Formats: sequence, structure tokens, C-alpha cells
Amino acid sequence: MQMADALEIQLPNRGNPSQPQEASPASPSAKDHVIVLPQHDDATLPPSQWQPLPQKSVSISLSSILKRWKWWIVVLLDVVSVLAGQTAATLLGRFYFNEGGNSLWMETVIQSAGAPLLLIPLLLIPRKPSVARPPLRKIVPIYIGLGFLIAGDNLMYSYGLLYLPVSTYSLICASQLGFNAIFSYFFNKQKFTALIFNSVVLLTFSAALLGVNSDSSDSNIPKDKYPLGFVLTLGASAAFSLIVSLMQLTFDVVIKAQTFSWVLELQMYCNFIACLVTVAGLFISGEWKGITAEFEGYKTGKTSYILTLIGTAVGWQVFSIGLIGLLALVSSLFANVISTLALPLVPVFAVIFFHDGMNGVKVVAMLIAIWGFLSYMYQHYLDDSKDKKVEEDST
Repeated sequence: MQMADALEIQLPNRGNPSQPQEASPASPSAKDHVIVLPQHDDATLPPSQWQPLPQKSVSISLSSILKRWKWWIVVLLDVVSVLAGQTAATLLGRFYFNEGGNSLWMETVIQSAGAPLLLIPLLLIPRKPSVARPPLRKIVPIYIGLGFLIAGDNLMYSYGLLYLPVSTYSLICASQLGFNAIFSYFFNKQKFTALIFNSVVLLTFSAALLGVNSDSSDSNIPKDKYPLGFVLTLGASAAFSLIVSLMQLTFDVVIKAQTFSWVLELQMYCNFIACLVTVAGLFISGEWKGITAEFEGYKTGKTSYILTLIGTAVGWQVFSIGLIGLLALVSSLFANVISTLALPLVPVFAVIFFHDGMNGVKVVAMLIAIWGFLSYMYQHYLDDSKDKKVEEDST
């Protein structure tokens, strides 16, 4: 509310009542004093209509708290999607090869074949009219380039699942955090602290420790293929980290929006391109000719074969949606850290379902990976506490 014109009140100067005063108004000592009082707008209104001052600080604080809680809820849902999707898809991928699946290209196709399913929520979720779409000449080449990278990355992951025990495979994937830290530094201007550096070093040592432990405990996996499986899984981790950093760069520079509809669209189109590339590879390699025999001779039955492929496709899409959501809301490095969190889960389930051996080297590698993960999470906690304090001080 604005202040109205000042109210002037004139009071005659009577001096000291104990002393006689001159009656002449012209005398300087008898000059009246003028007292100026500020007047409120509501002074012209009856008291019943006066309005209280707005409590701006209270409303700003409440809005900030609600916004922060909403942000954490969305991030938590993305974290659950990453952990559940990655764990289920990795275990089903190993199950496919254990029960008679032999096609590397089929396993690669399945990792991106679930992309059309994203069209359903994409059509149901309304777009914000205030978000401008980038021109097609900018966004289409990005979809194509990322699609080819995803296709190559999925193929290397398929080789890793074929030639490594799933527990070893999942722990080697911990190296993706180290690769992502490097790419994030150059592409996303990620700041390095002592805790982040410690996390990267520990997770790299975890993967290196498994690299020198070439003893395969799975009788279905030829031991002479272990080095190839290790190198390809390491290469897939590097490619995955590059893809995640490039996706964050796309959100920051090209799309300039962090909405769920954009997360779905980027995921759908990139994986659709990857699916086309891998389907072409399936036919060019000639592996499509053996799909019928593979389907007929699957150890657990035809229904199990179909359900395994469908479950793998859905699992990878759930994982990808959560991953892209995290890199859009937080950062590519944080998305990779959450992906690394699934590493202790996969080996435990692999021991239960596939009877993978859990020797001392794998246990030490797992503990190092967990230590590295907790180191990064503590750094994120410190950053979040600092931002919260700055926001509260400004409020």
C-alpha cells in the first residue's frame, strides 16, 4: 500500500507557561510549529475496511519449500526407475543367454525396441505452450547421432553380457562414472571436488580389480572370451557416459527446457533410431535366420522366450526414462551415480538366480564401488545443504 500525502498539524507555540508571553503573533518566539505526520491510504477509510500488510516473506518461504519437495519427489521417482529398470533388464539379458538365446543382435535390438511404448504417455501429457520447440534442422541431427551411438553402445553391452558373468559385468560397468566425470568436465562444466575425485578413483580401481581377475565362474561362458568381454564392457561404459553427457548438453543448449514431455520425446526418438540401426544389423549379419530355431529350442519354453524379450525391452525403457529425467533435473554425473548404485544389487541377485560365484576379489571390488558411490552422494548432500542455506538467507 502506498503512502498518501502528509498530514500537516499546526500547533501554536505557547512557550513556557510559567513565563509571560507576548500576545503579538508577529513575534518570532510566538511562531507556530508545524508537525508533519505521514498519512496511510487507509486513513481515509473507516477502520473496518483497513487491510493488513501482505506477508510476502511467509508466502515466498512456503512456495520455496513446496517447490523443493516437489523436486525431490520427482527425483526419487526417477531414481527408483533407474534402479528397478537396470536391475531387471540386466538380469533378464543374462537369463536370455543362459536359457538358449544366442543372437547378439536380437539382444541389442531389444534394448531399444520398447521406444514406441513411450508414445502413449507422450500423447497423454499436455505440453506447456510457453516452451518453444527448437528448429528441426537442429534437433533431428541430434536424434540421429545419439541413435547411432546408442546402437553401438547396446551392441557392446550385449557382448559383455554374453562373455562375462553378470556379477562381473555389472561391477565393470562402475567405470562409467569415471568416464562420465571426464566428459562432464569438458561438455557440462562439471566442477571437481576432493570427494568427487575420490569417488571417480575408487570406482575406476573397482573395475580395474575385476579386469585382472579373469577367472570366469559361469560354466556356460568360455574363459578365453573373458578379455574381449571385459574390453567391450569397458568400451560400452565409456560410450554410455559420453551419451549421457551429450544428452545433458542437448537439454542445456538446444532444448532449453526440463519438462517430462521433452524427456520422453528425446528418449523415444533416439531409441527409435537405435532400433532401426540394430534391426538392420540383425538382417545384415544373417542372425535373423536362426531366430526361429532359437525360439523353438528355448530351454524354458516359447512363452518364457517372448516374456523374457518383452521384460528386457520394458526394463531398459523404464531405466532410460529415469536416467534422462535425472540428467535433466540434476546432472549427467548424478544420473550416472544413481546408475552405479544398482551395481551392488545385480551381483546379489545374480548369485541367487544364476549361482554366480562371489569370490573375495568381487567382494572387495563391490565394497570399493559402494565406497565411491557414498563419497559422491555425500558431496551432493553438501552442495544441496549449501544451496538451501543460500536460498533461506536470501528469503
